Amino acid sequence: MKKLKEKWGITSNLQIIIILLVFSLTGSLSLKLSGFVLAFLGIIKSDLSGWLYWPLNIITTFVLYQILLVSIGTLFGQHKFFCAMEKKMLSRLGFKRFFKS
Repeated sequence: MKKLKEKWGITSNLQIIIILLVFSLTGSLSLKLSGFVLAFLGIIKSDLSGWLYWPLNIITTFVLYQILLVSIGTLFGQHKFFCAMEKKMLSRLGFKRFFKS
């Protein structure tokens, strides 16, 4: 726990619990909501080829995860941590040019 607190720059064990809870909620919720979003857009698994449906599902899940991570993190009072985490994640995926240093 000590290494994790140092790496993330947090001070209490309660913050670790909150952060891990936010990560778990965000992951589960983004997977659940991606199906609803695709259905709302009229993209149904039985109507499309798997070669088209699954990439769309993965992209939708990824976008929802990014939005929900900051939103749920803010609700739990960890906005600063999750904004920094989001920036780091997106930078590693090649979106670094969109962030001003």
